Order: sequence, then C-alpha cells, then structure tokens
Amino acid sequence: MPTDVDVSESIIESQPLGQEPAAPSVSLLPEMVIRPRRGWFAIDLNELWQYRELLYFLTWRDIKVRYKQTVLGALWAIIQPALNMVVFTLFFGRLAKMPSDGVPYPIFVYAGLLPWTYFSHAVTQAGNSVIGDKNLITKVYFPRLLIPMGAATAGLMDFVIAMTVLGGLMVYYGFVPSVGLMLFPVLALVTYILAIGVGLWFAALNVKYRDVTYAIPFVVQLWMFCTPVIYPTTLLKKYAWVMALNPMGGLIEAYRACTLGHMPIAWASLSISCVIILAVFMGGLIYFRRMETHFADVI
Repeated sequence: MPTDVDVSESIIESQPLGQEPAAPSVSLLPEMVIRPRRGWFAIDLNELWQYRELLYFLTWRDIKVRYKQTVLGALWAIIQPALNMVVFTLFFGRLAKMPSDGVPYPIFVYAGLLPWTYFSHAVTQAGNSVIGDKNLITKVYFPRLLIPMGAATAGLMDFVIAMTVLGGLMVYYGFVPSVGLMLFPVLALVTYILAIGVGLWFAALNVKYRDVTYAIPFVVQLWMFCTPVIYPTTLLKKYAWVMALNPMGGLIEAYRACTLGHMPIAWASLSISCVIILAVFMGGLIYFRRMETHFADVI
C-alpha cells in the first residue's frame, strides 16, 4: 500500500580526544516509520512508477506460465477466438439466421469476439491474481495494485496476435480500412482500463470471499450474452439504448464500426460507456486500495 516514510536524522556528538566514542543511545539512531497514507484517493503514482520494472516482470511471468510446456504456444491466442467464430457462425449465423447489419457473419462476430476474448480473460486472471500470489504478498512489500495490473497487461499480447486473424478476414471479405481505424488503439486502451477496473473489484472481493473464484466464470459468461458479441444492437430496436449501460456494449459496437466501416460510430453510446468505465475503474481502485491493508492478514 502507498506509504509515507519519515526519517529522523541521528545526532553525533563530538567526543574529547583520547576517549573512545560513547555508544549512541537508542533514541539517537535513525528511525524509519512506515504508515499508510490517509484518504480514499491516496494513490502514490510515484511509487507505482518506481516499481515499473516489477510490473514488467509480473507480466512476463504470467505470459511464460501461460504457454509453459505447450506444443502450440502463442497459437492458442488465435485458436480460441477463431474456433468460437466458427461455432457461432454455424449455430447463430446459419441455423438461427442471426442478423449482422449486412456484414458477413464470420467477420461480424469475430470483430466482437476479439475485444471480448481479451476482456473476459483479463478479468478472470486479474480477479484470481491476488490469491494466486499470496506467498509473495505475505513476505515482501510492494504496491499490490501491480498484481492485477500485470495479469491484465499479459493478455494484451494475445489480443495483438489475434488481431492478425481479423486482418486476414478483412482482406478475404474485401473490407478496406478507413480513417476510423485510427480509433482502434484508443478503444484497446479503454478496454484495458475496464478490465483492470473490474479485475480490481473481483481481486479484492476474492481475498475475503473465495466464492468469487467460482462466480467469475459464471458472471463473465452471462455478461457475454448481455453484450452484442453474437448479435447487433439494432436487433433490440427501441431498447437499443439499454445496451449503452453495458460498458462493453458501446465498446464492441465502436470496434465493429471503426474496423468494418459498415456503419458510423455511435458516439453517444460510446461516451456513455466511457463514463461508466471511468466510474468502474475509479470504484475498483478505491475499493482495492481500501482492502489491501488487510490482504496479508486474511489471504
């Protein structure tokens, strides 16, 4: 947790010549007091910057552990969303005749699966990250915030690798990138912030209530069906505005609009989603910071 450090200078008194220096009293020795900062928003950004190398090592550790002793390695980052695209295309695209706003269903659903796969994986990993590193937490001090941040950051590599499939689908179906594609990195950053925010909520709750470990996959699955991943927002007709209250709903629609260019970006819906994302992130940050003082005691 963020700390203030007070160091009181030791006073060295001069000794007469020919005499051995007297042993300093306990009260004159340097004294370091470590105490938590006061207030809800006492987040020490300078401390996080000082520990930036630890964030790198935590991220790299999660990446190596994920693909350790695997035959396909990083190809799993492509296989998972690609197979989901095939299954959804067969069942929802062909059998259920799900509309796709005039776009071929495979690329339509993959454009939604790409950010969703990263988000769901990042939330799951971040939510279980603190209890997974309990031995590290109980032995040494460092900003606990770096643990869920490292878990969410590690998933960005899979996100970048999976983008190659979307590029191949755009070439295959003849979609030419437009100027709106410049918004893609911004959307990726906002998705990353949302994943950290939700992950912080789950991570802090998971330390005290281990039921959260089993609830996270269930919540994420339900969240996917409440998000326009396999169906367009236009399917909801006059209730489409409700989707703006789902932060991932506005983001996924923006992802599709900026990559496929089949429809203009819904700035109103995206703005509402960004406001909610900011609230979720700040709430998770405050709650995590509030609870981290007790992590070592109850983990």
